Amino acid sequence: MLDSFDKGITLGGQNCSRVEIPYEGTSLPALFVAADGVTGQAPCMVHYNGLDSTKEMIYGSGIAHELARRGISTLIVDHPGSGEALRLRGLTGRHDSEHWSAPCLDWLENRADVDPARVGVMAWSLGGYYAPRAAAFERRFSLCVAWGANYNWGELQKRRLAREGDRPVPHYWEHVQWVFGKNTLEEFMEFAPSMSLVGVTERITVPFLITHGANDRQIPREYAIAQYETAVNSPKRELKWFTEREGGVEHVSADNMAAATGFIADWIADVL
Repeated sequence: MLDSFDKGITLGGQNCSRVEIPYEGTSLPALFVAADGVTGQAPCMVHYNGLDSTKEMIYGSGIAHELARRGISTLIVDHPGSGEALRLRGLTGRHDSEHWSAPCLDWLENRADVDPARVGVMAWSLGGYYAPRAAAFERRFSLCVAWGANYNWGELQKRRLAREGDRPVPHYWEHVQWVFGKNTLEEFMEFAPSMSLVGVTERITVPFLITHGANDRQIPREYAIAQYETAVNSPKRELKWFTEREGGVEHVSADNMAAATGFIADWIADVL
């Protein structure tokens, strides 16, 4: 798949470059999509994955193109627990997303075409936990977007054990153990409570957008409300529900992703 993707980017003349972010003696594979029509430094969004997505899937969503059209670059990262970082480099997931955010920001600060004072963070699905966590503890980020709220993923695991809600993949428990490098379900369940934004969203001091599908069957609506209501120190917070009227009602608006990408890109362009 990687070879086919790279070939498609090359043959299609796409505005997309494969890059490597130095990280703990190895590197994190990433894609950089440059802002269109900007001379000098442009703002940039760092985009992370969810539980089972890859940087190529995020690129395919069109969000980076929407941002580029608005003069904003995007760095899409396969972080620990996702994509190439997990599958080819053995980097399993961890709860402290600020840990891998720091080298991403260090790398961007060395680029002449990125304004280091205007770098935001965003992510979808489980990234609705990762991005707010990163914004709360890595103060160089100047904006945050949760593309699908994920307030207390640790608590959600207990609910899934009770067969509540839809699972993102059929082999769910084997999958999460693999992603986070846990050998047993018991070991994973001991780790899971660390994946929570309880007491964390209050630390976010930058503009914060949360989007959520009104019919999301994976992450309950109450998590979106809690994520918004506890972000009391954000100077500009917004919770956007996608309803049947415009589409995008499912998890991360997968049923009408264009509605989400357009709204999110407009919001970022107005704020960043």
